[in-house]
Amino acid sequence: MPLPIRNSRIRLSQGLIFWREVGQGSALVFLHGSWQDSSQWMPVVEQLSQDYHCIVPDLLGFGESDNPDVHYSIALEVECLAEFLRALKLQQIYLVGHSLGGWVATSFALKYIDQVAGVVLLAPEGMQTWDRKDRWFGARLLLTPWVNWGLRSLLPLSRFLKLRSIERLLEQRQHLLHSLTACKLLFYRRRAEIRAELVNDSLRWLKIPVLVLQAERDRSTTAALNTTCVQLAPEAELKLLPQVGEEVLETQPEFVARAIREFIAKVPIR
Repeated sequence: MPLPIRNSRIRLSQGLIFWREVGQGSALVFLHGSWQDSSQWMPVVEQLSQDYHCIVPDLLGFGESDNPDVHYSIALEVECLAEFLRALKLQQIYLVGHSLGGWVATSFALKYIDQVAGVVLLAPEGMQTWDRKDRWFGARLLLTPWVNWGLRSLLPLSRFLKLRSIERLLEQRQHLLHSLTACKLLFYRRRAEIRAELVNDSLRWLKIPVLVLQAERDRSTTAALNTTCVQLAPEAELKLLPQVGEEVLETQPEFVARAIREFIAKVPIR
C-alpha cells in the first residue's frame, strides 16, 4: 500500500516554499524540470517511498512555491535550496534532478559537496554542448513580441490552407510561457550571466558519484547534454534505460526508480 504523501510549506528568506514528502530512511531530494513542478516526480517517488525519505520541493518561482519579484538565477535557486535543507535539518542527501533541476542539483553539489552523497541526473541543463553553442536560440526567438505578432497574422491563412505549422509554433510559445520563471532563467537574462553559471568548467571538481540516466530513444540534444556531463565529471557514469522513450518519468517510472535504487546501493551515505 502506498504511503500517504505530506504536503508542507515553509517560509524562507526569499519566500514560501511548497514541498511533498513521504517515507523514511536515506534522504532523496528530487528537483523538477524547467516546465514542471514537484508533481513531475510523483510516479517515481511512489516506487521509492517504502524505503527512502523522499523530499520533492517546488523550486522558488515554480508550482505552489512563491513567485517573488526578484532577479532569478541558478545561484538564487541553489541558496534557496540550501536554506530549505537547513530548515529541514537534512545534513546528508542524494540529489535527483531533471532538466533545470539537474542544473540546480549540480550547482548545489559543487558548492555544498560535503552535504551530497551522490547525484542522479536526467537531461541536465547548465552545460554547453560541443554541437550547439546556443540551442535555445529558436525558443528565445519564438518568445519575442514581433515573432508572436507575425505568427498570429499568418494564423488565418494557415488555417485556410489547413497547415498546422503556425498553430504548433503558437502552442509551443504558450507552453514556454506557462513557466515564466523558467523563461527568466533560460531566455530573459543576459547571455554573459547565463554563461557564467554554466557548469562545464566546474564539473571536474564534482568528485562525488554521479549517475546520468538516458532513455534509449532520447533526442540527440539530450544525449549530447548527457555525454558532456559524463565526459567532464570525474565520477560520472551513463546508464541507458532500454526500450524507453523521452517521457520516461511519466511512462516508465519503474525504470528510473530501479536505477536510483541500484545507485544508492553502491553509494551509501558517508
